[in-house]
Amino acid sequence: MSGASAEVVVRLVKAGTTKIRYPAGLIHDDGTRLVVRAPWAAPGVRDFGFVRFEPGDVFTEHYWRDQWYAVKEVRTGAGALKGWYCDITRPAVRTGDEVVVEDLDLDLWVSADGGEVLRLDEDEFAASGLAERDPDAAAAAVRALDGLELLARGEGLTGLLAT
Repeated sequence: MSGASAEVVVRLVKAGTTKIRYPAGLIHDDGTRLVVRAPWAAPGVRDFGFVRFEPGDVFTEHYWRDQWYAVKEVRTGAGALKGWYCDITRPAVRTGDEVVVEDLDLDLWVSADGGEVLRLDEDEFAASGLAERDPDAAAAAVRALDGLELLARGEGLTGLLAT
């Protein structure tokens, strides 16, 4: 399905608990990859030091049903590219108008010019206990992070995101 007429609700789950829920416009769903667009959904500003997410920012979010990551293109309200925030997740599940994604703590940030590629939250991932509870999922998560980082440092993420 293509077109921005449909709306879905994205639900991000972490450790079995819903972390955030927000409405998003469905841009694309080909049965494997879903693309949605939504404004910054959290209250206020989130300053990571290397990037600030703030009201007015627009996220074009790419989710896969067969990959262990989600890639979010982040732009200002005026359209300037800030970069890409990549969440390492279990494959996305869409049921009706809801997209559920389980966050596995690992993240990758890629700046707009591709010059800054940062692995994030590896300490949170280690502390989560996933490696002990579900070693296969933990291994898939690390492989996904390594693969995205390699892609980001090489040809970049834009080819992966083309619809």
